[in-house]
Amino acid sequence: MSETQSPVTGGDGAAQTVSRVAAAIDRAKADGRAALVGYLPAGYPTMETSVEAAIELARNGADIIEIGIPYSDPVMDGSTIQAATAEALANGFHVADVFDVVKAVTEATEAVVLVMTYWNPVMRMGVDEFARRLAEAGGVGLITPDLIPDEAAEWLEASDKYGLDRVFLVAPSTSPARMAMTVAATRGFTYAVSLMGVTGARQTVDESARRVVTGARDAGAECVCVGLGVSNAEHVREIAAYADGVIVGTAIVSALRQGGPTAVGRLAAQLRGGLAPLAG
Repeated sequence: MSETQSPVTGGDGAAQTVSRVAAAIDRAKADGRAALVGYLPAGYPTMETSVEAAIELARNGADIIEIGIPYSDPVMDGSTIQAATAEALANGFHVADVFDVVKAVTEATEAVVLVMTYWNPVMRMGVDEFARRLAEAGGVGLITPDLIPDEAAEWLEASDKYGLDRVFLVAPSTSPARMAMTVAATRGFTYAVSLMGVTGARQTVDESARRVVTGARDAGAECVCVGLGVSNAEHVREIAAYADGVIVGTAIVSALRQGGPTAVGRLAAQLRGGLAPLAG
């Protein structure tokens, strides 16, 4: 079995043999395209609006949705996402609120929903408790940008217990040995960071993204998605030529800030257009 098909045990005790994230990527592949992965922070600018925006994202082409947990020290995030998460926190967002967002989105759409979070909020709630509540809400797993596999024993155990996917990050600086360790621990997709630095829309996508994808595949990854710096349909088209999925965050958050959920839907449709199979 591949890393995305390793058998796990769900919360009801039933064996699950296929990652729901990998299954979504496989459905996109069957359509002749890469998957579109879209990020939105929970609670921005309000709980209700963040849910509406995520639903628009799903209905207009996103295969996988990342719901971010606002955090007071988001070291990986650029200024746009930092400002959004700061506003959500100022408006009273609490970590437990993410489960309400996930539940609302999964009940309203067919998209699979991952939560992206720094590790401290999970530890504060309790890893098993967080995993249980995420599974109950319909979430499929976590993206953990500041957690490395050799420090993730509790999460590996909890994710197996509740049948959740676990997405770890690799970057241009990742050594071959650590690449192999990360790929082996991952279930769902390997998150390839396209450049060194923080998130944010850019005019071009760093060529190092292709090298990171190649390194992950050489280490055994079957599903690799690229994020950081992706902001338009041309970027999406470029990355889709060599990756299994394209992750867009800052551009979507900017659309939400400027035009609300409707603007998120319009941008999602444009980005999805960049993934359409090429004629001939």
